[in-house]
Amino acid sequence: LSGEFAHITVREEEKLELAKLAAKVPIPVKESPNEPSAKINILLQAYISRLKLDGFALVSDMAFIQQSAARIMRALFEIALRRNWAGLAKLTLAFSNMVAHRIWRSQTPLRQFKNVPEVVARKLERKSDIEWDRYADLTPSDLGELVGVPKMGRVLHKLVNQFPRLDLSAHIQPITRSMLRVELTLISAFQFDVNVHGYVQLFHVVIEDVNGENVLHHEVFSLKLSSSEEENVLVFTVPILEPLPPSYFIRVISDRWLHSESVLPISFRNTILPAKFPPPTELLDLQPLPPSAIGEAALAKLFTFKAFNPIQTQTFHELFKTDRNCIVCAPSGSGKTTCAEFAILRMLVKNPNGKVVYVAPKDEIAQPTYDDWKIRFGSILGGGKVVKLTGETAPDLRLLNDNKIIVSTVDQWDALSRRWRQRKAVQAVSVFIVDELHFLGGDVGPTLEVVISRMRFISGQQQQRGTSDSMRIVGLSASLANAREVGEWMGVSNKSLFNFSPKVRPTPLEIYFQSFDQSNYSARLMAMAKPAYNAVIRHSTGKPVIIFVPSRRQAQLSAIDLMTYHESQEGGTFLSKNVQPEQIERIASELREPALQQVVASGVGFLHGGMAESDWERITELYADGIIRVLVCPTDVCWKLKAAAHLVIIMGTEAYDGRERRYTDYPIADVLHMMGKASRQAIDQNGKCVLFCHAPKKEHLKKLLYEPLPIESHLNYYLHDHFNSEIVTKTIGSMQDAVDYITWTFLYRRFAKNPNYYGLQGTSNVHLSEHLSEMVETVLGDLEESKCCEMSEEGDVSPLNLGMIAAYYYIQYRTIEIVASSVTAKTKIRGVMEILSAAYEFGSLPVRYGEEKALKILARTLTHKLPETSEFHDSNTKALILLQSHFSRTSLSADLRSDQKRVVKESVSLIQAIVDVISSNGWLKPALAAMELSQMVVQGLWNKDHVLKQIPHFTDEIVRRCEAHEGEEPIESVFDILTLDDDVRNDLLRLPDNKMADVAVFCNSYPNMDVTFKVENPDDVTAGDPVQITVQLEREIDEDEMDEEELSQLGVVSAPLFPGEKREAWWVVVGDTKTNSLLSLKRVNLVQKQKVKLEFIAPEEAGDYDLILFCMSDSYLGCDQEYSVPLSVAVGESDDDDDSDSDSDNSEE
Repeated sequence: LSGEFAHITVREEEKLELAKLAAKVPIPVKESPNEPSAKINILLQAYISRLKLDGFALVSDMAFIQQSAARIMRALFEIALRRNWAGLAKLTLAFSNMVAHRIWRSQTPLRQFKNVPEVVARKLERKSDIEWDRYADLTPSDLGELVGVPKMGRVLHKLVNQFPRLDLSAHIQPITRSMLRVELTLISAFQFDVNVHGYVQLFHVVIEDVNGENVLHHEVFSLKLSSSEEENVLVFTVPILEPLPPSYFIRVISDRWLHSESVLPISFRNTILPAKFPPPTELLDLQPLPPSAIGEAALAKLFTFKAFNPIQTQTFHELFKTDRNCIVCAPSGSGKTTCAEFAILRMLVKNPNGKVVYVAPKDEIAQPTYDDWKIRFGSILGGGKVVKLTGETAPDLRLLNDNKIIVSTVDQWDALSRRWRQRKAVQAVSVFIVDELHFLGGDVGPTLEVVISRMRFISGQQQQRGTSDSMRIVGLSASLANAREVGEWMGVSNKSLFNFSPKVRPTPLEIYFQSFDQSNYSARLMAMAKPAYNAVIRHSTGKPVIIFVPSRRQAQLSAIDLMTYHESQEGGTFLSKNVQPEQIERIASELREPALQQVVASGVGFLHGGMAESDWERITELYADGIIRVLVCPTDVCWKLKAAAHLVIIMGTEAYDGRERRYTDYPIADVLHMMGKASRQAIDQNGKCVLFCHAPKKEHLKKLLYEPLPIESHLNYYLHDHFNSEIVTKTIGSMQDAVDYITWTFLYRRFAKNPNYYGLQGTSNVHLSEHLSEMVETVLGDLEESKCCEMSEEGDVSPLNLGMIAAYYYIQYRTIEIVASSVTAKTKIRGVMEILSAAYEFGSLPVRYGEEKALKILARTLTHKLPETSEFHDSNTKALILLQSHFSRTSLSADLRSDQKRVVKESVSLIQAIVDVISSNGWLKPALAAMELSQMVVQGLWNKDHVLKQIPHFTDEIVRRCEAHEGEEPIESVFDILTLDDDVRNDLLRLPDNKMADVAVFCNSYPNMDVTFKVENPDDVTAGDPVQITVQLEREIDEDEMDEEELSQLGVVSAPLFPGEKREAWWVVVGDTKTNSLLSLKRVNLVQKQKVKLEFIAPEEAGDYDLILFCMSDSYLGCDQEYSVPLSVAVGESDDDDDSDSDSDNSEE
């Protein structure tokens, strides 16, 4: 009946042939063969049945019908999916495949392969009693016997194994009473052959209700040849219908193959839905308070606005007039940081000696808060009372002791507060502020949860002791569905809990959704380009716009698209009206990125994480000043970006995850934060947000964004490292302690509220205690297996050396396990480098779309070839490539450069841990190799490169000139550069003054060490007794010529290629090179002078030994020192011969 066939008529000469065909086709045709619709039906069936035609006119009609029919069936399939009709969708898909393959559903599926003889296919069709699913279990001889042609058995067996078939398994977790999270694992159960299947096979994943009538969710899954051997995971949410049905069905149907269908039922028989959530706090219609309500004029000046917004006004009394724990949950952009400032001001007024610790999940959140508070609170507290932690334990403890307001990230505070019993400064915290509490459900969640649980425990201990000023905990968060539970866990009463609805915003937000049907990710992004421009024109009307895109490359492309559309349609730019073209051209010419210069001229800017700091600051200034109106950013900088806008456009809600090799949804916290950018308080009456998403995700996103967020704990997956640290600090000493420890966590409270999410089958005490015991046993068992702790028969737990190293350096237990099992007495630098790159810490390095190609190209030119087993989509392989590129100083793309910075920064503490593991095995050469690797990491050089290359701006050419210089002394080290006359030095280096200054800074901070040592009582060293060596390290400096600032900078490493500040440290090692044994090792942070005592047990056999004392820098190449330590060991007490001839001249300069 389709319009396509309107002009098909039945010719007189065809009637006879059509009547004959009508008798042959399998499905009877009701109408008379003279009707056009009957003709179409007959010809289509004849085509599928492969019947021969005589009339030429019929042949041409049939070709037309067949082409149109396949297309129309596909269209009907799409329509059925849109309308959520499950039965019709399956039928139309099957019909379109029948037309494509020219076989009926009743025929054998093997007819879809080209090389199956007709005779064999017929024989298989006669055996209709054997179901198609059972063919996979038959052997080649069974199949040969089945068709009566034994020779065909192997061919048929091969074809049956090539027929697309997937094995399914699903893990379901109820998120709320109306939303179910499904994690579907698909494993291919067939042999993928390029000649048969091409490079990709498409499958439709359809979730049906219990009657198989409605489609609850549909998405397309593509199985690629490259990932056909691996598990493929899809994560999606489906609505839970009321009343709860007995089951749902997951159907995975091949897009191109008939009969290729897998079904997996999901039963709800044992499902316990989470409890209903309490309603949000109502926003009261109060008179806005002015800042003068604080009472102190000096403190009121901190706030530049005239009045607090409604949310701040409502929470003011609770935060500023009481000392109770408090939580404020409100949408992003509601001014929650000001609420936290009320609590700080309360402490400053009431308890001037108190300390505030502010903890944020990410450094990008902590840094702007610190920058802001440093200026504002710094003005009333005096300089230096507001500090941000660095991540290094010793300096951080000093900062915590000496200051009032401490800003930190969760990881830094976790590392510092682990040993709170010994650290009085941690116990002295008066106000503990946690920002972005909703991150409990994200990556940092487990650490955040442990930190809050620990602070709750400390404040609980203080209350038990009856301390007058116990700690106050203040939490800030986006709107939460289960805020009351978070409050109970953090010790917040219902009265002090403010959980506002996501709809309540100081600046109202209009949200527009636009969905796109393209299942291909790139096609979908291209389709979003024009609608994004239209949204800017329609909604922003001359006001600022921020557009969030999935990647750095897309930011650049979208900026260029916007510029092109605007110039072609409006003929104008997005620049502010009062900007002169010459002015903007001058600004554009100062930028480093060529694409940025091009788009800035038309009022569009883009940002990304890897761009030069000067460009970032320039673009954000131009945007803040209103000179450029549109800013395009990748989503990963949304927390770093401080700007706000009238309109925010989120282009797509997925990004490519190279580790999982699929597109994953943005964390919901990020989406809420991006939406919160659309609120310019006191400027706009309202904000606007336009969200572009993939059609199947639209309903799910609406639900998440309009309703408050339920957060669940993920601590159960990350307990190992937290347990290990608590075992080391003696908080956990037995199985019972471990169970008690969990009862302080948010995880424990969620067990009873949403048991199915955590794999519990019920909520009774028996269920809970069994689950807890099993969880604790598993975790402690894993730790014991990796030799991090030891368990006795009675269930007591004690830490072992590896566990202590992991806790001290804040490293995952699995990393330490890899190090301990990989290091041998013969490991060289290359081996240590491979062990370092295999650390689990690098497992979260992103592998972006298309990056595998770039890594392959880099890998070709590496100094050391990659191990055989390396895979380019693996983060650890990427870490190894980036490390080697760092040593070879290879130029990288902006994205890889920012990843490399992270790898280099994290490597330092990992290498220190590796040195400790090697030294506990008593191996000398691997330890020295690891120490050299540390120097290489900090300076970005290979150990075989010339030491002069670590000086800034020194190229191979300058080094060659230095080597060829014929002076009194050859130029071999950094000290030789210092001793040259100025004119000789200038001639050799030929550098401008600013670069010469960098050279001078490096050479002056290069350590000139004076080492003296003495063996205690050298005359009576006997076999098996302890030996003591005192070593004194002293930096040779002229104190009289140095001012205070220069003295304070002593020990700060000059390393242009190292991201961030690094303090100098030295390893002092005593070893015997002949036996490759390391006897004693100490690591010292040296400023000017340091005395170290090394103790070790004298060798068991008497005799003369020539030991070596090594002083190894962890930051500079070419300044290590070694000294010979002669040692005469006399025979021990038990032997008769007790004389010793010792050599007492043991001190060398």
